[in-house]
Amino acid sequence: MISKIKKALIHELIGNTPLRKCGYLSTENKTNIYIKEEFHNPGMSSKDRPALYMIQDAIAKNKIKKGGEFVEASSGNTGLGIAMIANELGFKSTIFVSQTCSDEKIAMLESAGARVEICENSNGLHDFYSTQFKAQSYASNHPNAYFTNQYYNSGNIKAHYLTTGPEIWEQTKGKITHFIVGVGTGGTISGVGRYLKEQNKDIKIWGVEPSGSILSHFLEYGEVPDDNTKMEPIEGIGRTFVPGSFDGKYVDKIFQIGYQESADRAVSYRKDSGLLTGFSSAAVIAALDKYVEDMDFQPNDLVVLLFPDHGSRYISKLYAGETNASFGSSIFTNQKIASQ
Repeated sequence: MISKIKKALIHELIGNTPLRKCGYLSTENKTNIYIKEEFHNPGMSSKDRPALYMIQDAIAKNKIKKGGEFVEASSGNTGLGIAMIANELGFKSTIFVSQTCSDEKIAMLESAGARVEICENSNGLHDFYSTQFKAQSYASNHPNAYFTNQYYNSGNIKAHYLTTGPEIWEQTKGKITHFIVGVGTGGTISGVGRYLKEQNKDIKIWGVEPSGSILSHFLEYGEVPDDNTKMEPIEGIGRTFVPGSFDGKYVDKIFQIGYQESADRAVSYRKDSGLLTGFSSAAVIAALDKYVEDMDFQPNDLVVLLFPDHGSRYISKLYAGETNASFGSSIFTNQKIASQ
């Protein structure tokens, strides 16, 4: 009975996350800034959404049998969603992460029942040492194992098109003017962007990626850049290849931001607002600071930032210099302060 209750709750609690006005960022940017707080999902991440859709699709299409093993290449959050859902449905999971994955995420993956493999990088299927290549190879060589492959799985885009986009449209009563989100697999910006553009083609859909990532160049020129500029390691976003789950038709622009700019902004945002923010969320805030003139916000605009996860996933990376006492209760709780 307990397992059945847990199983029902995990499905019911994914999605319908709050949209909160941030008074601090609104004042700073002289417009109306709202935050879509995806860390209210049961796995504390927006990635619970595609994880659920990809698993349900695989089961419905008999791509995996009961007791089988779901396999994913992940920076941690999608892997956690898959591990958590798979475990409750009676499946195993093996998650391949890169060596930049935070200790907190690895611990959470293991606590959710996943077997974790650490790889050199996440540079795509063409790289023998990447999470994607290792995950695909593992699934191909193990019976009843299924590689969900978030980078090329249509369920990644579909989850956000059918859930996240409609939620934002309804929560803003159709008044949203800008949507800004970090870009990794491309599933969130593509799914949400498509839905919002279908409602109002004038809504600006903007992405944020690390310096050295190739997606902004690909969006502008339709090809991968020739140079081999090293991508700065902002966990969860940025790519050295173009994922199949990235659909540029619904993206207006992608801004680039540096590692240190993002890390510094995470710390200053916590000090100013009292809230811990994840790495890619901090990158979005840093992009607001850096490109505010280019963004040209108007006083009556309604800007939605998507915060895909919580800062508690990055204590060792972003907040290691902070004393535990200085966090108060904000490390593991979702406080709503400096916002209304």
